[in-house]
Amino acid sequence: MSAIVVSGLEKTFVLHNQGGARIGVLQDAALSVAPGECVALGGDSGSGKSTLLRMLSGNYLASEGSIRILDTELVGAPARVISALRTDRLGHVSQFLRVVPRVPARDVVAEPLRAVGVPPDEARARAEGLLDRLNLPERLWSLSPTTFSGGEQQRVNVARGFAHAYPVLLLDEPTASLDARNRDVVLGLIEEAKARGAAIVGIFHDIEARDRVCDRVIDVSSFARAAA
Repeated sequence: MSAIVVSGLEKTFVLHNQGGARIGVLQDAALSVAPGECVALGGDSGSGKSTLLRMLSGNYLASEGSIRILDTELVGAPARVISALRTDRLGHVSQFLRVVPRVPARDVVAEPLRAVGVPPDEARARAEGLLDRLNLPERLWSLSPTTFSGGEQQRVNVARGFAHAYPVLLLDEPTASLDARNRDVVLGLIEEAKARGAAIVGIFHDIEARDRVCDRVIDVSSFARAAA
């Protein structure tokens, strides 16, 4: 049984500040991802890869169609349902780290574990283990990642996304801004997630990384929609 099933999905943006111009992005998009499978979204820049990934995360609303993640239909779902899905079943590593200022990096990473009931000390220990694995210096763990470099922030972002064993993971260029050593660690985390049965959808501009961890590539350009 597939963990992610998308069918008949359409997305049109309406530009209200430009006379209601309608920009069609996706039409009749469809895909399915099985547990333990990693699928890459491919296609040229502007083909709709990021739009589709954001729709899978519930950040963008669909114009039509269906997005089913595990037992939850996202299209038309209230915000509380999507929020509950993100708590324990749908993980997301975005390109940019968005955190509350002054919260230490170890607590940023531990937060998803705390949200599913892991005791504070255990959550913090697991968070520190991930930060150590991703080669973030221990002197930074107690500091807010808002002051970190791009590569350091990305490692915190990845650690947060992999802290809990989400059954579905969305990855937006997870190896961006990383050196070769940490890139290899991230790819190892993806391989481990696949091995435990996670269904993964990602955007990988790093073709070598994509070829290592992804089972197939879906060309999102085939779902491109002309402006209405």
